[in-house]
Amino acid sequence: MEELVSQLVVYLRGMWRFRWWGLALAWIIGIVGTAVVATMPDKYESTARIYVDTQSLLRPLMSGLAVQPNVDQQVAVLSRTLISRPNIEKLITMADLDHETRTPEEREAMIATLGKELQIRSTGRDNLFTLAYADTRPERAQRVVQSLVSLFVESGLGRKQQDTESARRFLDEQIAGYEKKLADAENRLKDFRLRNMGLLGDGGKDYVSQIAALSQAAQAARLELREAENSRDSLRRQLVGEEPVLLPEASSTIGVSIPEIDGRIDTLKRNLDEMLLRYTEQHPDVSGTRRVIEELEAQKLEQVQAMRAAGSGSQFGALNSNPVFQQMKLALAESEARVASLIARVAEYDERLASLRGLAERLPEIEAEMAQLNRDYAVHKQNYDSLVQRREQANISVDMGARGGVADFRVIDPPALPTAPSQPNRMVLIPIIGLLGLGAGFALTFLISQLRPAFTDGRVLREVLGLPVLGTVSMLSTPQRVRERSRGLMIFGTSVVLFVAAMAAATMAIKLIQG
Repeated sequence: MEELVSQLVVYLRGMWRFRWWGLALAWIIGIVGTAVVATMPDKYESTARIYVDTQSLLRPLMSGLAVQPNVDQQVAVLSRTLISRPNIEKLITMADLDHETRTPEEREAMIATLGKELQIRSTGRDNLFTLAYADTRPERAQRVVQSLVSLFVESGLGRKQQDTESARRFLDEQIAGYEKKLADAENRLKDFRLRNMGLLGDGGKDYVSQIAALSQAAQAARLELREAENSRDSLRRQLVGEEPVLLPEASSTIGVSIPEIDGRIDTLKRNLDEMLLRYTEQHPDVSGTRRVIEELEAQKLEQVQAMRAAGSGSQFGALNSNPVFQQMKLALAESEARVASLIARVAEYDERLASLRGLAERLPEIEAEMAQLNRDYAVHKQNYDSLVQRREQANISVDMGARGGVADFRVIDPPALPTAPSQPNRMVLIPIIGLLGLGAGFALTFLISQLRPAFTDGRVLREVLGLPVLGTVSMLSTPQRVRERSRGLMIFGTSVVLFVAAMAAATMAIKLIQG
């Protein structure tokens, strides 16, 4: 510690020798710095405060129905990226600053200046932002801040709308693409079903179900065919073993039945009864129906007479006119027709079963292709439904944003016209310049003392040279030397006090001028 103090004393003695150099430099820096600060142009700062409300009541209510981005993050990014070249160029136009630039160089210089001096300060979590700008003209500073406020609000809303429109256009394009893919998948599935209708069937039945259904239907048809054949054979045996039943021959056709003609006559008579309820006897339809009935009755009479004439010499003549025999013959004809129909049905079922069994080898390939088509269709349908749902959510989000449901920009303090300059702060700059002058003078004396060293102590001489010092000779102080030294100390002290007083006086003068 003692060595450190001794070394410090040596440095101070060396610096004391060049104290006037340091004092002169301090005065020069003080005078020049004060003059520069005094001539610096005044700048007027205009500020505005904006609050961004991101806690809307609609957000929790529309949860799950609308897309809700991270509004706090978007606002934070907007505050950091608002001061960009395109926005500054727009701000120059909005604040009518483009009239003050005549050349591209001046415009570039203005853009660079605005980019450096525009300020957006945030308080952190409160979403409270302060927009500030300082200019030599207070009205221009106010215009710039007002334009910056408008740009801040428009950028937030405009960017949100632009992002929403871009998302909606993208969703519309994707939906149109998936509509085409879905239509193609439906057409492929439809064509595949038409080509393989025999295997796929209808109602969602698969190959095995169709085989089982056809086999069951074929068995039922065979059983019905056997029943019809047994009924037909029974009728045949009855006709062969039927005892003749002879009826007394009558002069009229009453009691003789001809099924075909009698059926037509009965039908025409029922139609005639219905027409008489609506028309008169002179109606053409009524007259025509009566004429047809008369013709059929005449035809029946001729056939009965022909049958009697043909059977008059045979034992079966009366039998042919037997109504029971005629009804049995009619039943036999119907049974024959039913048997023929069932034979055709059984043959058709057998043909279908044979066709299905012949296509059994293609069944795995068809099932695989069907599964792939259904899978492609299901994927396209799922994506299409999801995109449509997201588009609806985007539309709801747009409506919610239009109603202020995402973020609300509120101007708390509009930009006011500044009346007092905010820059430069001469009350602080002048004392700083005084301190810088004293520090520079102190550093100059130390530098000169190191460049032009002198030994003021025998111990230092011995340490530097490395030689033994036998002794030192001190200078005797005379009254004249003492007076000169005192006068020099007084002058130096007075000069330092005057320097400090001058800096203080300059500070007070600036305060009075600004006040």
